[in-house]
Amino acid sequence: MASITAGGRRTLLQRLEPDIGRHLLRDEGEDIVDEVEKHWIVYVRPFAEILLAAVLLGMVAVLPTNLGWVPFLVAVGLLLHAVWLALKQFLDRFVVTNMRVFRIHGVVNRKMATVPLARILDITVVKPLPGRLLGYGHFVFESAAQEQGLREIRFVGRPDQRDLAIQRVIQRSGVRGRVPGQVPPV
Repeated sequence: MASITAGGRRTLLQRLEPDIGRHLLRDEGEDIVDEVEKHWIVYVRPFAEILLAAVLLGMVAVLPTNLGWVPFLVAVGLLLHAVWLALKQFLDRFVVTNMRVFRIHGVVNRKMATVPLARILDITVVKPLPGRLLGYGHFVFESAAQEQGLREIRFVGRPDQRDLAIQRVIQRSGVRGRVPGQVPPV
């Protein structure tokens, strides 16, 4: 999360970020366990599009004037698309609290999907080969109501640690039974 500037004003990215705190049930004791932003790999495509747009803008200078508008328009389109893709990924947040998991996403229209911990039946962590090499994976949630907004969370950094954190929260919440012989926490 970016810091506030010296004058106390928020940067553009800070204004765009979803306000997770306002969605918490603070009076019920809800606390954030983990706020998951997308892995850096999701920004590779927008970055590649920006580089391609820069090459096309460079071509404008060497092409005849009557042909320069074509790469210029394509470059502008690529730049706009790259910004859209980057914003779409930047604004997609997955949050784990001590009571539920929820996802906030969307650039123009914000969507929020919530699943209480009691409804989570199974979490599958999918780690494709590039994900194992670069440290990301995808979560697939099976829940009692099959909420589609939280069915699949893609490009999660450090998926094994995050899966363990979710499992700990579920276990501590008492939703799942304790292992025989296990001493309850004090």
